[in-house]
Amino acid sequence: MSDSEIEIAPYIGTDESGKGDFFGPLVVAAVAVTPQDRDRLLVLDVKDSKKMTDKKARRIAEDLRGLLPCEVVAIGPEKYNDLYVKIRNLNRLLAWAHARAIENVLGRTDVTVAVTDQFGDPGYVERALMEKGKTISLIQQTKGERFLGVAAASIVARAKFLESLEKLESLHGVPFPKGAGPTVDSAAAEFCRRAGVEQLRLVAKLHFKNSKKVSDILQHNSR
Repeated sequence: MSDSEIEIAPYIGTDESGKGDFFGPLVVAAVAVTPQDRDRLLVLDVKDSKKMTDKKARRIAEDLRGLLPCEVVAIGPEKYNDLYVKIRNLNRLLAWAHARAIENVLGRTDVTVAVTDQFGDPGYVERALMEKGKTISLIQQTKGERFLGVAAASIVARAKFLESLEKLESLHGVPFPKGAGPTVDSAAAEFCRRAGVEQLRLVAKLHFKNSKKVSDILQHNSR
């Protein structure tokens, strides 16, 4: 199907948030859209969530949840780390979450097409689709956020990620920066000094290279 053919048909869009963030969960959202929703989504200024502020993404996500069938699969850090040890492949873990989100939306709508932002081997998501998911046409596209449904899913996923990150910050009383840069390493080292290294698995994705950097920082400071 061409881009224009996809946008004039009902479909489910899916996207994720938190994949590149050391702290916080991995979140996948699925949103069902119809051609009749298009004008309302344009009025809301739905677009790739990476092109808007956190505040705007959260505001639009609230509108979207009230307007469209939306489902979110959020894998918190502790569960994420347990699953990663078993699966040892981030794309397979992502594929399961996309398939689960699609399956959940299909319980609320009779849409027969799903569009995902492509990552890795397309076969990952195809093989992960569940009972209802195996009955639909799955379209995987790079730069999938150009589709309104995928862009809407990116906004809903990001809003859930931000909400979850805030809850972790409130629970532990420390800030958890987004991303995986040097400020994240410093924040993680400070968290470990306060709570203990063994607690890092409760707030962060341990397979990231940041874990080694945090260990190096702690060793250096203990000398």
